[in-house]
Amino acid sequence: MFTLTQLTCFMAVAEELHFTRAAERLRMTQPPLSRQIQLLEHELGVRLLDRTNRTVRLTPAGRSFLGEARRIVRQAEHAALAVRQVSSGETGSIAVGFTAGGAYSALGELLATSRGALPDVEILLHELVTRDQLEALGEGTLDLGLIRPSAIGSDLTSRTAVREGLVAALPADHPLASGDGPLELAAFQGQDFLMYSSVEARYFHELLLTTFHTAGVRPVFVQYLSQVHSMLALVNSGWGVALVPEAATSMRYAGVAYRPLDLPDDPRPVELDLVWRKDNDNPALAALLRLL
Repeated sequence: MFTLTQLTCFMAVAEELHFTRAAERLRMTQPPLSRQIQLLEHELGVRLLDRTNRTVRLTPAGRSFLGEARRIVRQAEHAALAVRQVSSGETGSIAVGFTAGGAYSALGELLATSRGALPDVEILLHELVTRDQLEALGEGTLDLGLIRPSAIGSDLTSRTAVREGLVAALPADHPLASGDGPLELAAFQGQDFLMYSSVEARYFHELLLTTFHTAGVRPVFVQYLSQVHSMLALVNSGWGVALVPEAATSMRYAGVAYRPLDLPDDPRPVELDLVWRKDNDNPALAALLRLL
């Protein structure tokens, strides 16, 4: 079988129609160049070049083979480039899990970073609660998870992606909806309050329980919900008040007013983590993590 070196030598001679100039172009001497052409012709069983002391011409077979030689060399170059890009993380795919709440904040930055710096890397998105993301990471069906802080196994590693505050979401006609400055937690004493589910939204459930307990405040929990957008829909309908992450204020409802909170102990208590397997060898994931 002929080699890429033989094809490259043939292309140089075919394009220059001069062995000396072709040898100079390839930075080699003429005898080994002639030898490569002879080996190629022997392998193909045809004469590609007619050469005399003064001229070099392509035979009909040579003219036909020149196009094929260029195509083969071009494909080989593209294949080598593709392999280097995959190895460096410039191409490939990354399976990313995210929670509904994560879509309001870190997910947008992750996608923008990937599109800007790694345009040939495909991001495969999967909306999953934290528990299901951890299971998928363990099984290897996810490369990267965006989860709320949670106990993780020794095979995983994590990094804080976002820290943000909590804001009050109130019906627009609620007495607390207007006013200057941040609300104190004491304002929610005895208020009808929309609470997070202890199962599907455990992180926020425990965060708010701890926050209210520390402040000595007891709202009246009227509904338990798992998704922020469902909670805001009920606030919009006047069912009660809620505390939501700052990023959720991007969701605008005509009947919802947002007010900042006075949280002196920790003004940014809401966290979102990046989690991945320690043994994940996806070069595209490594490239994205370096950027993030």
